[in-house]
Amino acid sequence: MNKLDISIKNKIKPQRGRLLLSEPFLVDDFFSRSVVMLCENGPEGSFGFVLNNYTDISFSDINPNFPNISLKISLGGPVKPEHLYFIHTLDNEEFGGQKIQDEIFLGGNFEKVLSLIQEDRSILEQIRFFLGYSGWTSGQLEDEIEEKSWLVIPMPEPAYIMDTARENIWNDMMQSQGGIYKLMSKFPLDPRMN
Repeated sequence: MNKLDISIKNKIKPQRGRLLLSEPFLVDDFFSRSVVMLCENGPEGSFGFVLNNYTDISFSDINPNFPNISLKISLGGPVKPEHLYFIHTLDNEEFGGQKIQDEIFLGGNFEKVLSLIQEDRSILEQIRFFLGYSGWTSGQLEDEIEEKSWLVIPMPEPAYIMDTARENIWNDMMQSQGGIYKLMSKFPLDPRMN
């Protein structure tokens, strides 16, 4: 009888603008069933933001001078959780930022972004905020990928990344890879539970 191989097999390399999907049984406060958007991967190391881990902290809790608006703030990772970061799909000529992929930019003119939010709340569909980030030292991410802790996949369209209303990003992205990954998306968090 043939055994079913349910291990992760990476076919693409980690790089800026790709997603990392944690393997189904990874036990970690930040990375269990997480989807990480890679913002950089190079000789100096790697960093990105967890897309599917949120906090109950309000925008005005972070700084009383920020507008009192309702929005979901992501816990981007365990590194520098006291710092606020943002990504956006705004006009980069006006707002600045480092290009991650297509129309997604990291950072930029924060004062301009805050001003725009106060004028037009609908702009929040084009901005995501993160407390902290996920970071790996040189070679660390590659080692974790070699250990099959992460599946590297292409990033979906920007609107998907910016949508904080999605509840099952990990499941959706894992299923979208088809084959064994579709099966993995249905695994219980605790393999002892059937």
